[in-house]
Amino acid sequence: MTLPDTAALLYQATSQLNKTSDTPALDAELLFCAISGIDRSAVTPGRSMTLTNRQREVFSTLIKRRAAGEPIAYLLRRKEFWSQDLLVSPEVLIPRPETELLVEQALEHLPEQPCNVADLGTGSGAIALAIATERPNVQVTATDISQSALEVAMKNAARLGVRNVTFRQGDWFAPLADQHYRLIVSNPPYVRVGDPRLEAGTLYEPVDALISGYDGLDALRMICAAARRYLNSQGVLVLEHACDQKNAVHKLLSQGGFETIVSSTDLAGKPRVTWGRRQK
Repeated sequence: MTLPDTAALLYQATSQLNKTSDTPALDAELLFCAISGIDRSAVTPGRSMTLTNRQREVFSTLIKRRAAGEPIAYLLRRKEFWSQDLLVSPEVLIPRPETELLVEQALEHLPEQPCNVADLGTGSGAIALAIATERPNVQVTATDISQSALEVAMKNAARLGVRNVTFRQGDWFAPLADQHYRLIVSNPPYVRVGDPRLEAGTLYEPVDALISGYDGLDALRMICAAARRYLNSQGVLVLEHACDQKNAVHKLLSQGGFETIVSSTDLAGKPRVTWGRRQK
């Protein structure tokens, strides 16, 4: 396949993705480069490129899957988060850009000296690995009920060379035993059953990582009620939640024995992350 054929192929693929993707041309180029092994910067007019018949078949299949709504991150098996190239699979939630606010808030509450941090429901390990990379003197314990998710997270830790994260399987606090932490962070499921805001692409993601009861607060309710027992004196709990759950989360934190409860807004100006300090 010569350049004109390649250009025509990308144009056709882009047209197929117009109704599904907000970035159809970008998606087509990323999938093309993933299949061909060509760097995206090389996909320019004037340069001859070739694809084997097998590569063309695979590319066509991936474009069809993307057109059907499958997330580009799952097709590429990659997602960037906090400038880290993470492996992702259908066993884990795809890291969102807004979750970087959760990492920012967590880092603001960590002292300079060594301490312990827990990441509940780590999934791909995105949050735990971002914190561990930024604070090499911190020891992070990352938990998840899914062994498949933990396998993805451990692969990411190995690929990134991060050694100050320990992964444990279990439901929320169960793997923490009687340990205490300076900070606990979590991006739990917080979508309510039947929420119309669920996008087509989320149907490919693990349901347990998205939906949490009739009001979306089941996981947040449990975490807020139990976290105090696992925090040091004046320890901090940092949570991501839906933009319309701010008041509910404030109430849950107050009931759970937290004070100085503060919410932060995402780039769209919507409350997305809330933290509270453990009462003495």
